[in-house]
Amino acid sequence: MKADITQMRREISEIPAAVERLLSSGGNAIASTAAKAREVNPPFLLSVARGSSDHACTYLKYASELLLKRPMASVGPSVASQYGIELDANRAMCISISQSGQSPDIVQMTKALRASGALTIGITNHPASALADVVDCILPIHAGPELSVAATKTFVTSLVAGLWLIAEMKGHASLLSAIRALPNYLDAATRCDWSPAADVIDGRSLFTLGRGPSWAISSEAALKFKETCLIHAESYSSAEVFHGPVSVVDQGFPVIAFAADDAAEDGLAETADALVDKGGRVFALSHKVRKATRLQHVRTDHWLTDPIAAIVSFYGMVEAVAVRRGIDPDTPRHLSKVTETT
Repeated sequence: MKADITQMRREISEIPAAVERLLSSGGNAIASTAAKAREVNPPFLLSVARGSSDHACTYLKYASELLLKRPMASVGPSVASQYGIELDANRAMCISISQSGQSPDIVQMTKALRASGALTIGITNHPASALADVVDCILPIHAGPELSVAATKTFVTSLVAGLWLIAEMKGHASLLSAIRALPNYLDAATRCDWSPAADVIDGRSLFTLGRGPSWAISSEAALKFKETCLIHAESYSSAEVFHGPVSVVDQGFPVIAFAADDAAEDGLAETADALVDKGGRVFALSHKVRKATRLQHVRTDHWLTDPIAAIVSFYGMVEAVAVRRGIDPDTPRHLSKVTETT
């Protein structure tokens, strides 16, 4: 691999500016979409996405349930594209996320949900895409070109756009203020030193952990280990890891535990410490651990935005691990930038 800086690294460094661009340019779309959503007053929310975008939807699921008190469920795109079933989603609110906006099954399911009476919202980096043609409201994420196959800045801007919409629907002043303050925090997050964790990741399997919104970030982290480093990683809720998966933890087994300043942090820290007792080499984004190694991390102005800073720091580390392993993270094997599943 070339010794030059990777495109992935460049795009990670662009994340704060991309979020600032979204905050500067996306306000009208957020306001009008939130107004429509309040008018519909959906009893529940749905999401349609795959890959990193589906992890963004998991994060938004927790935001919806914790802020709006509205359940949100992920809908399998194959229900429409493979099985031909039209779901009854009248008065639901559907959030579809696709950085390219081109995946046929995402577009088909979104179109079917709209036809059934759902308010459909598309979050994409390409507002002239096929997805934009089938939704009621489009939320461009303003990330700019993303050339590396591994999504980084489009994932983060999708998180911010979706959270901003939910905060606007709720009228949550402190969260809206925290979202506006994100660029400076994300800039700091790009400089967090995770080399202690990188140094023990040796190519064998590992776990990532989280709970609540941080579990969505854990899932995105596990995917990035697979696609950029060719390392098998599994993401678990800290409430589930002792329900079977802990059996594979042996001496030196790597674990990264994601945490935010929320109600789940104490329990996650206890789990991280307990995994140390099982022989794990555990790293945690929390100052509450006693045995696990604390990773440098950035806390923001709200616990719901803390996980966004966490994934930015993680991206810097996983890119470094890929380069150290002699892998070009910009062009993962077997993958392309746009995956058009049907």
